[in-house]
Amino acid sequence: MPQIAFCFLNTNAIVLDNDRLKLAFIRTINSKVRMIFIQVAPPQMSNVVTMMCGACSNENAMKHMFISYQRKIRGNDTDYTETEMKTSITNLPPGCPELSILSFYESFHGRTLGALSVTHSKAIHKLDFPAFDWPIAHFPKYKYPLNENMCENDKEDDRCLAEVEELIEKYRKKGKPVAGIIVEPIQAEGGDNEASPIFFQKLQLIAKQNSASLLIDEVQTGCGVTGKMWCHEYFNLPTPPDLVTFSKKMQVGGYYHTAEMKPSLSYRIFNTWMGDPGKLLILEEVLNVMQQEKLIENVNKVGKKLMNELFHLQYEFPSVINSVRGRGTFLAFNAADSKMRQKLILKLQELGINIGVCGERSIRLRPALTFQERQASMFLDALRGAITLVLA
Repeated sequence: MPQIAFCFLNTNAIVLDNDRLKLAFIRTINSKVRMIFIQVAPPQMSNVVTMMCGACSNENAMKHMFISYQRKIRGNDTDYTETEMKTSITNLPPGCPELSILSFYESFHGRTLGALSVTHSKAIHKLDFPAFDWPIAHFPKYKYPLNENMCENDKEDDRCLAEVEELIEKYRKKGKPVAGIIVEPIQAEGGDNEASPIFFQKLQLIAKQNSASLLIDEVQTGCGVTGKMWCHEYFNLPTPPDLVTFSKKMQVGGYYHTAEMKPSLSYRIFNTWMGDPGKLLILEEVLNVMQQEKLIENVNKVGKKLMNELFHLQYEFPSVINSVRGRGTFLAFNAADSKMRQKLILKLQELGINIGVCGERSIRLRPALTFQERQASMFLDALRGAITLVLA
C-alpha cells in the first residue's frame, strides 16, 4: 500500500524511487564531486569529504585524526574488542580513549563543542561551554619588517616549536597523548598572525615523529585569496599535510585527506547531508570564473600593489600604522593601539570604506578575488585620508 500511495502522489514522469533514476542521480553527484573538488585539490591529496561549514569540517577532521591514531596503535581500525564496543557507549576508555589535539593560542577553528576546544581567540565564543583539557601552544609572533628581524623571528619559531614538543611529552605523561595538531596557515581571527615555511616544515616533522596527524585549517585562507589556491602551498612541505579543511569561498565545507588517512569502515565520518550537493554547482561556476578571468593572477597583482603602498604608508605614518603583512590580498596591518584602530575604522567608514578588524589592534583586508587595482587605489586613498584626519 505505501508503494501505491507513493506512485499516486508523485507528479514526476518517473516515480522518485525508480532504481534507474536513483542510480543516475548518484552517478551525477559522484562525478561532480570528483570533477570539481579534485581539479583544485592540494598537491597529492585525492580524497575529499564534504561537509556543510567550516566548524563541522574541522570537527569531523579531528575525529578523522583520532581514528588514524588509534589505527596506528591497533594495527588496523576494524578489530575492536567487546570491551571497547561496550565502554564507548558510556564515554569511557578504552572505547573512548583519552586522546588530545594540540592547538595554538589566538586560533579560531569554529564554534561547535570540539572546535571550541581548539579555538582560543575571543572569550565570548567560549563562555559557559565545557571544553576538553587539550594542549595549547604559542603561535609565533613576529617583529616587522620581516627582512629586518630575521634573527629574532627565527628564535621565535624555535621557541614555539620547543613548546610544542614539551606539550606533546607532557600530555603523553598525563595519559592524554596528542593524536593530531590543528593549525591555520595564517591565524585570521586571532590577528592575522603568520609563520614561516620553516616553522610549518618543522611542525610537520614533530607531528610525524610523534605519530600525530597534521591538520591545516584553510577555511579562511583557501580558494585563491593568498595568491595560491591553498596557502600551505607556500610552505614547501616535504609531504602533504594529513588533512586540509575548507569552506567560505569554496561555497561548501569539507576536507581533503591523504590516502593513508582513509578509514577502513564506512559511517565512521557521517551526518545527514554530508555537505550540500546544490552548492557544488555554485562552486563549479566559481572555479570556472576563477580560471577564465585569471583571478588568482589578479590577486597576486593587486596584492603586490596593496602591499607596496601599505609599506609606504607605514613608513610615512609610523605613529599610526605598522607591521604590514600577509599574502595575496589576504593582508593586514596594526594600528598603534586599540584606540587608534577604532579611530581609523570610524574615519574609513565616514569615507565609504567598510573594513574588518582582528586580534587586539589589527585591521584586515578581505576583498573578493575580483578586487581590481583601481579599487585598491580607492582604498589606499581613503586610508591615507583617514590617517590624515586622525592626526589632524
